[in-house]
Formats: sequence, structure tokens, C-alpha cells
Amino acid sequence: MSTIADNILYFDERLRNTPCRLVAVTKTHPVEKIMEAYDAGHRLFGENKVQELVEKREQLPHDIAWHLIGHLQTNKVKYIASFIDTIQSVDSLKLLAEINRRAEQVNRTFPVNCMLQISIADEETKYGMDYEEAVALLQSDEYRNMHYIRITGVMGIATNTDDQEKLRQEFRYLRSCFEKLRDTFFISNPDFREISMGMTSDWELALEEGSTMIRVGSGIFGARNYLKK
Repeated sequence: MSTIADNILYFDERLRNTPCRLVAVTKTHPVEKIMEAYDAGHRLFGENKVQELVEKREQLPHDIAWHLIGHLQTNKVKYIASFIDTIQSVDSLKLLAEINRRAEQVNRTFPVNCMLQISIADEETKYGMDYEEAVALLQSDEYRNMHYIRITGVMGIATNTDDQEKLRQEFRYLRSCFEKLRDTFFISNPDFREISMGMTSDWELALEEGSTMIRVGSGIFGARNYLKK
């Protein structure tokens, strides 16, 4: 049976000659398991829920780059604004404005990295903007006047299916959204470079389709224990 350190090493080796990075997703996993990944050299972790993220951060080294990858309510932004590295799940101009406002309140010395979550799945339970909404956000005067935000790319959650062709189509669509947004709004801005797509069950396919960031939880830490939450 492989250890967490073995799993981190496996992904490090698989991604070594690619532009893709690994976000180790800690949802429901205890601090002890996260420290095993940390001790193996990993520093990029993702969490789905604000409360769980805040609790874990207090118990872990502060050189970890935390990514919020779950749905974020505007009233929860204040709890993470001072330390969060990246919010991958920005799905509205309203949320982006609140992130900017809270970052300004805590006098952040560097912007909050934000990714636009694009809806690519058929499932209504998935959050995200459509492409036209992302365009409208980036065209808005309100966005242009935000000084505590750095848009670094797009994120998408694919349909929960074994249909490889469907997954490939969804990943290709997200990449095409990224490329159109980049060429329209960020042509001279190298900060906009991330395509976060792919999880434990489909990361290899996502990598083939241009992912620069895969989000893997059970593939590193084992099965989740939802009874704890």
C-alpha cells in the first residue's frame, strides 16, 4: 500500500516535464495526513470549505499556498482574505468585488489570485459562469477598478462520468474559453496562464487537454471520511 509521500512523489514525477502543477485537495482529511504531504515537500493545497480551511491553516506551517476550490459565499470571504493565495471558484462579479473589498480592508501587500470558474458540466449542482458572463465581468468598469485582484486563469469541474469523450469535450471547451479570454483581455499579461481542470478520476485526460493545475484528493490521501463533517 502506497504512502502519502509515495503518492506525492508519483505525481511529481508524472508532472515533472509538463507545465502542470498539483493541488493536493485536503477536504475532510486530518492535519496529520496533510503534514505527511508537507513533509514530502508539497506546499500547494486546496480546500473546499472556508471553515475547514481556517481551522487547518491555524495548525499547519504558514508557507503553504492555500487555494480555495469550493463554492465561496460572499459572507465567508472575510475569513480568508488576509492569507489566501488563490480563490479558484470565482463565479460572479459580486463575489470578485467582495474579495477585492476584503483584501483592501486587511491591507494585503499583494493581490488575491483569482480564477474564473466556468461552467462546463451538464450537472445543475455545479457552480460557474458561462463564457458570456466571464466576458461581461472582464469588460466591466467595476472589475477594471479593482486593485487587490489578479485574474490568473480559469477553473472548471467536469461532469461526473466515465464517458471519456464527454470529459475530453468539456476539457477542450474550458481550454477554448481560456484561450479566447487570454487573447481578448490578457494578451500582454503573463499572469493569466492557468487552466485548473482534472481531478483524481480524470486528471490524465485533463493533462492531455492542456491543464496547468490538477486537483487531486483521494488519489493522494485515500478515501474521504464524510462522517467527520
